[in-house]
Amino acid sequence: MANYQSQVIKKFKGLGPAQVLVLGFAGTILVGSILLALPVSSANGEPIPYLDALFTATSAVCVTGLVLYNTADQFSAFGQGVILALIQIGGLGIMTMSVLLSLLVGKRITLKERLIIQQAYGQFGLSGMVKLIHLVLKVTLIVEFIGALLLSIRFSMDYEWKEAIYLGVFHSISAFNNAGFDLFANSLEAFTTDVYLNIVFMTLIILGGFGFTVVAELYSRRLGYRGLSLHTKLVLWVSAALILLPTFVIMISEYTNPQTLGNLSVGEKFMAALFQSVTSRTAGFNTIPTDGLRPFTLLTIVFLMFIGGSPASTAGGIKTTTFGAMIASIWTTITGKQDIEVFNRRLPREIADRAIAIAMMAFLLVSFTTFGLLATEGKELMPTLFEATSAFGTVGLSTGLTEDLSSAGKMLIIFTMFAGRLGPLTLATALAQKQKQFQKKIHLPEERLLVG
Repeated sequence: MANYQSQVIKKFKGLGPAQVLVLGFAGTILVGSILLALPVSSANGEPIPYLDALFTATSAVCVTGLVLYNTADQFSAFGQGVILALIQIGGLGIMTMSVLLSLLVGKRITLKERLIIQQAYGQFGLSGMVKLIHLVLKVTLIVEFIGALLLSIRFSMDYEWKEAIYLGVFHSISAFNNAGFDLFANSLEAFTTDVYLNIVFMTLIILGGFGFTVVAELYSRRLGYRGLSLHTKLVLWVSAALILLPTFVIMISEYTNPQTLGNLSVGEKFMAALFQSVTSRTAGFNTIPTDGLRPFTLLTIVFLMFIGGSPASTAGGIKTTTFGAMIASIWTTITGKQDIEVFNRRLPREIADRAIAIAMMAFLLVSFTTFGLLATEGKELMPTLFEATSAFGTVGLSTGLTEDLSSAGKMLIIFTMFAGRLGPLTLATALAQKQKQFQKKIHLPEERLLVG
């Protein structure tokens, strides 16, 4: 398998790292869709339509969680195993799995493979790529094992041990990879008031959404907060703000809503609102009915889904650092400063420009999908926008539109999930390459333009 991966990389050596990553994800989705379309993958032995299999495989590899069927009812143990494997591969990344196989057989990691790892995890240099992969695998195994153990203990109160362990493993991997796939009828709505289960799920989701770069720095450094890099500081602060502030917004908005928080105690309202805030940025689990949320809350969640998690994580969206860089750039313009300053550091102007470009590309993608779904599905604007943003942010929350999608609508969501998982990741490198490729010694005449 490792030799096969190496041959594939050599065959496409003319392609850049971003292109290899796209082909890797597309190939994994193709293989997964074929397996899910087999009769053995269905619980009743009847194969599902290939387009539905492709949709499910894309949702799993892109760790989204949008589903056309109830996973537990529709898919057999084999089918669920395929979905779980696709989630793990999609969450860790294609090159991480490839490098793991190479290391197991004692193969040397080539420069080309290091470049692809650098692209996949958004690193600034090539040094320490193999060490980073080791840490990624170590952290993933430890966190998922502890999560599976804690969840299995809780599920053993309601299920036999064998089934409890299976549920614990499945949901630990799904939660850490921010996939949102579950084996229950209505996600986690049966556990709205379960403090233990809520805390375990939220911890797994947050750790998965931080990004392996941040986890690696927190794990390896002993210098305290001041010794942290600008990237890690920004991830921690933006993540905290995007968890706490929306929690109170959701709680206030849904406080009297009988379909969501209305019948809960104050403490239970806060916990449900907190869980919704955590899961909305990328995970896709829900403890309260999404289709029962008020429009103001839905719009708040759309905002959270658009931002998503952090770079080099299992999450989607434009990323927390992109959002932070944009805010810093806007504040610099408003205050009339020359330099973009964040935590007593100067942020390069090209980073802020790239962040704005990524956000604009994401906005255009979500707009395109929304317009397309409005044309093909004929639903109202809010649930359509919600669905499109959920697909782009690889979140998986839905107000119920997914199950009724037409063939054209399914293709639109498949494209959006794929672009949402890889788009922001490949765009930064593509922009940097273009800047170097088309750099000129002679510049065209400059002319001012009125804006604003």
